[in-house]
Amino acid sequence: MRFVMKRDYNEDIRLFRYRSTFFWYLALVAGCLMAPLVLDEYLLSQLTFVCMYSVATVGLMLLTGYTGQISMGHAAFFAIGAYTSAILTNHGVPFLMALVAAGFLAGLVGIVIGLPALRLSGLYLAIATMAFSFIVEEILARWESVTRGNMGMMVEPPSIGPLVFESETRYYYLSLVILILTIVAARNLLRSPTGRAMVAIRDSEVASQAMGISLAKFKTMAFAISAFFTGVGGSLYAHKLTFINPESFTILLSIELLAMVIVGGLGSIHGAVFGTAFIIFLPQIIIMTKDYMPKYLAEQTGLEPFIYGVMIMLFILFEPLGIYGRWRKTKFYFEMFPLYKKDTFRREKKYFKAERH
Repeated sequence: MRFVMKRDYNEDIRLFRYRSTFFWYLALVAGCLMAPLVLDEYLLSQLTFVCMYSVATVGLMLLTGYTGQISMGHAAFFAIGAYTSAILTNHGVPFLMALVAAGFLAGLVGIVIGLPALRLSGLYLAIATMAFSFIVEEILARWESVTRGNMGMMVEPPSIGPLVFESETRYYYLSLVILILTIVAARNLLRSPTGRAMVAIRDSEVASQAMGISLAKFKTMAFAISAFFTGVGGSLYAHKLTFINPESFTILLSIELLAMVIVGGLGSIHGAVFGTAFIIFLPQIIIMTKDYMPKYLAEQTGLEPFIYGVMIMLFILFEPLGIYGRWRKTKFYFEMFPLYKKDTFRREKKYFKAERH
C-alpha cells in the first residue's frame, strides 16, 4: 500500500496539492477553450455530451464513490432536471433560473428518496433506487397535461440575455463552464467537514458513528447534493437535444451513468470525467475500427453492445481502480523508477467483525 507523508493538516484540504498542479489545470482549460478551433462540428458535439454527462457523473460519484451508496435511479434525477428546465423555459422563465430550479427540484426529490433509503445498503439500496426510476418514468409517460406523455416535448434553445446558444460552439462553451463550476464545487465540498464525513461513512459506518457523525443527516445530504448535480446535467441535456420524451430516461441511462463512474474510477472526480469520455467515445471508436475487421465480423448485429459490455467487464476484473487508477499507477511507476514495488496499490481486505453482514 502506498503511504504519503504529510507534514501539515492543511495538505489534506488544499485545493491544489502542488503549485504546478494549478498551472497544469490552467493549461487543460486553455486547451478545452481552443478545441472549437481544431475540431469539426461532430467531434465538438461529442465533447459537449462529455461535459453534460460529466456534470451528472460527478454527482453520482459523490454518492457512490465518496459516500458508498449505490444508486440505480439517477436517470430519474436526470429526467426531473430535464423536464423542469424544459417546462420553465417554455413558459418564459430565463434559462439560468430554470437551470438552478432543475437542480433544486431534483435535490428535493433526492431528499425524499434518501430518507426512506437510510436503512438500506448495497444491493437493496440499488433495487430501491431502480424502482424509483421506474416510477418517475411512468409518471412522465402518464402525466400528459404537463409532460405531453410519450409524444415528447420540444425545448427552446437556452439564452442568457441577448446571447442565444444555438450554435454548437456556443453550447460547448456553456457546458464546459458549467462542468468546471461543478468540479470546483465538488472539490470544495470534499475538502469541507461534510465531504470528510461522507468519506468516513463510505469507509466504515460503525467508525463514523463512533466519531459522532450522523448517518441519517449525511446520507440524506449526499443524496440531495448528488441529485442536484444530476438535475443540472439533465437540464443541459434537454436544451442540447431540443426534444425530450420518457424513452430518453430509462433504466439503461442509470446503468450507463453507473458504468461511467466504475470505468473512470470510484472515489475520484477525475475518474468521473475520464469514464464519461470513455463511454461516450467508445461507440465511435467501434464504428471506426469496423473497417479493419473481417467482413463477416463487422456485419454482425449486436457487435457494438457486445464490445461495450466486454470492455466494462475487463475494467471491473483487471482494473478495478478504473482509468484514473491506471493513470496513477503509471505516474507513480515513473516517479519511483527503479524502486517501484508491484504491490504498491494492493488493497488489504481486512474487515471488523461488526462490519460483516
